[in-house]
Amino acid sequence: MRTDSSPGTLPAREHLPAAPAGTPVLDVVIPVYNEEKDLQPCVRRLHEHLARTFPYAFRITIADNASTDTTPRVAARLAERIPEVTVHRLEQKGRGRALRAVWSASDAPVLAYMDVDLSTDLNALLPLVAPLISGHSDLAIGSRLARSSRVVRGPKREFISRAYNLILRGSLQARFSDAQCGFKAIRREVARVLLPLVEDTGWFFDTEMLVLAERAGLRIHEVPVDWVDDPDSTVHIVRTATDDLKGVWRVGRALATGSLPLDRLTRPFGDDPRDREISDVPTGLARQLVGFCVVGVLSTLCYLLLYTGFRAFTGSQAANALALLLSAVANTAANRRLTFGVRGRGGAVRHQAQGLVVFGIGLALTSGSLAALGAATSEPAHSTELAVLVAANLAATVLRFLLFRAWVFPDRHEDASPGPARGTGAPAGPYHAPAGPHQGGGAVAGPYQGGGAVADPYDTPSFRAGEVADSWRDATVQLLPVRPHDTDARDLR
Repeated sequence: MRTDSSPGTLPAREHLPAAPAGTPVLDVVIPVYNEEKDLQPCVRRLHEHLARTFPYAFRITIADNASTDTTPRVAARLAERIPEVTVHRLEQKGRGRALRAVWSASDAPVLAYMDVDLSTDLNALLPLVAPLISGHSDLAIGSRLARSSRVVRGPKREFISRAYNLILRGSLQARFSDAQCGFKAIRREVARVLLPLVEDTGWFFDTEMLVLAERAGLRIHEVPVDWVDDPDSTVHIVRTATDDLKGVWRVGRALATGSLPLDRLTRPFGDDPRDREISDVPTGLARQLVGFCVVGVLSTLCYLLLYTGFRAFTGSQAANALALLLSAVANTAANRRLTFGVRGRGGAVRHQAQGLVVFGIGLALTSGSLAALGAATSEPAHSTELAVLVAANLAATVLRFLLFRAWVFPDRHEDASPGPARGTGAPAGPYHAPAGPHQGGGAVAGPYQGGGAVADPYDTPSFRAGEVADSWRDATVQLLPVRPHDTDARDLR
């Protein structure tokens, strides 16, 4: 959903460069609320696993969502005893709010989170973040609904999970398989631009983030996971389901009205292999065929209506010529705009002139068909005339598409750049970004509100594509593998 012709605000994905050990490459966030019982064994188990298997420096961040029990003291004790553990305290509840706050403030190039119950097998953690480190993907999610996943949970939760994902597929056209698995990761530069567009602060945060990322064309990597349901989970299923359905409606409405500036999430032109010039491989053929067929059906209906109207007071040849002329002008204009993505008035007259030449070929085919029908029978039925004309128009349509693609609207090399003359969308609607934690706190403003100028979602000077790429290289840690025997898993320092 590009809304201008400028390059995307995200830099091209690259493999994170190697550099000194010690600076965390991965920041794993554990959102908690009144988890005094499970927090310590969870953090110790996660730390032992990362120290033993993860080849880069890491950090574990406990995001305390305004706990009222002894969770803050347990978290503080863990942070004192384990150098890789930090604590971030929030005075408001909400998993989405916690992830937004910690991810926005983190300096690690790869950000992840998992639930405190550790329902997901930790062996999936490295496969989850590896595509982000390598530069292959923008986000990664664990999926309990993949074919190779192994899941242990009750029929009630299984039904709710699958029903929810079916709703997402039917209403928001989501293609990812599992929205609510508490096991996800994202690249930091993607989070900087994506998080301000996400309004929800609770359980729907994951779904909204994934839907917006997918609609913007970001790459989402899915990892099949082994998952065992936590019978002591404190999630309120009915309230969560209700809030999720409200979120689906809100996001669907925002996408339908175009009020989301998803162009901020686009990559620079050329990052996608489909942008590259490849010899002997036609580009955009499938999309152009669909657009041409839609325009062709509508123009054929228009042609038949015009022919029927003109036939009432003139002969068949004259009615055919007039109907074909008018429908050909409309067909050329519609294909110019919708099928081949040509904007503006430049070249419109030349395109119409070339379209008339194509019209002449179509006229010759249809007129020849009518002449042949007249030679075969002196007084053909009107239905027979229409059938012959439809058959002749089908043959003319195939030829028209080939001529349009190769001659009238050729895919020239200079048209490959994302300029306003090819394929740009309508201007984005008004948008208010939520205030990030680094902007002085405060309540999160709904990003789909109208009125006012577009607000910069993050108060950073390096928000252009090239500048972000430069600052990313400056701020990104270098990755230096840490050998497993360098760390004693039993030593919590």
